[in-house]
Amino acid sequence: MWIIAGLGNPGKKYKNTRHNVGFRALDILATKLHLSFASEEQYSIVEGMIQDNPVILLKPLTYMNLSGIAVAQVLKKKKITPENLIVIHDDLDLLPGKIKIKKGGSSGGHKGIKSIIECLDSSEFIRVKIGIGRPANIPLERYVLEKIPAEEMEIINNSIKRAVEAAMTIVSAGLQEAMTVFNRRDNIP
Repeated sequence: MWIIAGLGNPGKKYKNTRHNVGFRALDILATKLHLSFASEEQYSIVEGMIQDNPVILLKPLTYMNLSGIAVAQVLKKKKITPENLIVIHDDLDLLPGKIKIKKGGSSGGHKGIKSIIECLDSSEFIRVKIGIGRPANIPLERYVLEKIPAEEMEIINNSIKRAVEAAMTIVSAGLQEAMTVFNRRDNIP
């Protein structure tokens, strides 16, 4: 069984912000699989199948900086190891429209990933990173919580859709296959 977690912040205020691309990816994936989330105290969750593989879709409702609390709770409850966890999240160091799949390593400064690493006491999970770019003259905290501007919306939406395809490929065909397909340099549409 796999867990696919999408990171973001709960509430309408954060709905179309750069920091919530992980939540948006999970919403698209749930729709694709004809699933509906049920909310519990610290997360929204739904179980389904990708091809013949059971999956849990998870949106932590603990706010980005505490994402690890909800993720660790579900992994423990379902007896799933970090190696079967895929986390979809925003990445400042990738250009808008670019995605990248990576397993293990540091948080790269992402506070949601840092929280997951700390709560799991492991960094050995898969990340599907969605590029949002790094601002020139705006504080990072403000930039990630801003609404995605209209001129970037199409490219970000396309990268979110490709991140969903990447997660599905990891589950159905394996990490190496997904990395071969989605980590190409020319993967910006």
